[in-house]
Amino acid sequence: LLYLLLLFKKKKKKIILKINYLFKNKLNFFKMHSIARNLVPCLNYQEELRATARAIASPGRGILAADESTGTIEKRFEKINVPNTEEMRRDYRELLFRSEGLGQYISGVILFEETLNQKAADGTPLVDIIKSAGVIPGIKVDKGVVNLIGTDGEQVTQGIDGLGQRCADYYKKGARFAKWRGVIKISANAPSELSINENANLLARYAAICQQNGLVPIVEPEVLMDGSHDIEVCAAVTERVWQVTINALFNHRIFFEGILLKPSMVTSGADCSNKATPQQIALATVTVLRRTVPPAIPGIMFLSGGQSEEEATINLNAVNQIPNSPWILSFSYGRALQASALKAWKGSKDNFKAGQEAFLIRAKANSEAQLGKYNNNTTTQQSESLYQKNYTY
Repeated sequence: LLYLLLLFKKKKKKIILKINYLFKNKLNFFKMHSIARNLVPCLNYQEELRATARAIASPGRGILAADESTGTIEKRFEKINVPNTEEMRRDYRELLFRSEGLGQYISGVILFEETLNQKAADGTPLVDIIKSAGVIPGIKVDKGVVNLIGTDGEQVTQGIDGLGQRCADYYKKGARFAKWRGVIKISANAPSELSINENANLLARYAAICQQNGLVPIVEPEVLMDGSHDIEVCAAVTERVWQVTINALFNHRIFFEGILLKPSMVTSGADCSNKATPQQIALATVTVLRRTVPPAIPGIMFLSGGQSEEEATINLNAVNQIPNSPWILSFSYGRALQASALKAWKGSKDNFKAGQEAFLIRAKANSEAQLGKYNNNTTTQQSESLYQKNYTY
């Protein structure tokens, strides 16, 4: 004890200086933490964002992607000989949204801007019809893709200019989440680091703007099916893309509990001769998720990406049969929910009910797949490929 007292007396000045240094730096740490906290884009909306994300990523439910642009839906209508008029687009969307029991299987609907502002034939806003079914309206906010100069045909998404004002307007009109699609291609020269980084940073900037305005951002880094690559190549590319995207979200101070991820499943390329099985797809997809995606993100809402209606359902079912996932693994399907409904409707009011029944069959099937309880009961029509090379929407 005497030795310690003598040591303290000898080094008293140094010890006091060290204490002052530590105390000062601790104060600086808390000061910087306070400043950083104020820079978080969604500070005023955190609890609302958390609640919205959890409501969308709920067991047995998923997202209906009804955000086809006017040009894209024209291609769908051409196949059933239906004119692409505003009235026809409204009638078709109304068919989907008025389907009885919609909210049992669907938690959110992604809308095109035209639909957000439309009213049904009886004058009811389509947004109100969606809400009355217990479903949350969302909005597509990107403006499509353009070629990325300096790459071998890779693309980057546009629409960031003026996004803040648009998001504030969409929120006032009833939207509570948004979607932005980034596109990654696999080829001999792709993806490049430039493409991966540009798309990741744009997704992160979009997510920050959305959260600042009260919208849950759906982050969609789609790795396209185009190509003859096998599932191992897709897994390696997907892992890199998700890793860079998540890091960009972190750097932009995104509130992870208030976002949803909409990735493509890890599959072999559309032209690959050695097609992966649903079990291989499920294992590869979940493995990459576990390596890259934090469990703070409440839901992974897979896109169908050109899979047939039945393929998309079977693969989702296989994914959910792998145990101990920290996320809700669900769906955000467009073509894979609507193909049969379009064929049943054929643009006729007389087929309104038939179109709804066909749609609900697919919605119920994917609801069961989200729970890992789907029993395959396919038809030839539901197994038809929905793949389109160089797909745009």
